[in-house]
Amino acid sequence: MQPRFLGQLGLADSVTVANAALGFVAAAVAMTDPSLSARLVLLAAIADGLDGVIARTRGGTPVGDYLDSLADVASFGVAPAVFIYAVARQGFAGQLSTVESVALFLVPALFVSMAVVRLGFYMLHDRKTPETDGVQSTLAATILAVSYLAGITNPVVLLGATALLTYLMIASITYPELYARDALILGGLQALAVLFPTAVNRVFPRSLLLFAVAYLVLAPFIYWRET
Repeated sequence: MQPRFLGQLGLADSVTVANAALGFVAAAVAMTDPSLSARLVLLAAIADGLDGVIARTRGGTPVGDYLDSLADVASFGVAPAVFIYAVARQGFAGQLSTVESVALFLVPALFVSMAVVRLGFYMLHDRKTPETDGVQSTLAATILAVSYLAGITNPVVLLGATALLTYLMIASITYPELYARDALILGGLQALAVLFPTAVNRVFPRSLLLFAVAYLVLAPFIYWRET
């Protein structure tokens, strides 16, 4: 007997479900292998872009949008938060001050919470438009993961970046979606950072970080799309 729901899923939905699974594995290995965890977050981001391409070219299903947001909570909310917790805990190494202890738990917890809020409002208001309020959770997770791969391991810096991205996910700042050509560049850099994170003095993670931060800072002002 075929499981009730699986027969109703399309190819794009299967990629979305794989995205969620990658998020779980990224969280599971964060304490033991942060580099692998960061690469899995980037791989989930590639899957997140790929499912949209498949849905547009081969057609989606009614459940696709809902699965996408649920998967994003796992891969770009919970997984990067656990990753940052693990990296920061290792970075502090030893007796933590009260402020460090509070920040270590509070900042990742707020990141997950605001990712859920942002994704919920995205489903309610923004999913049919080429722009959205607040930084995309995928971009926020990508920046955190690739920062570590680029060599940024200071726990204070990473927690500070996480706090900033937590705010930006719910800020009243309009971020347009990437054009296809730019999304392709981003996906290519993500793939290279996953495959060759330390090659040529970390050139691929550092290039991806530059691209992502440039979009984060400049997109609301100079990256326009027609509605």
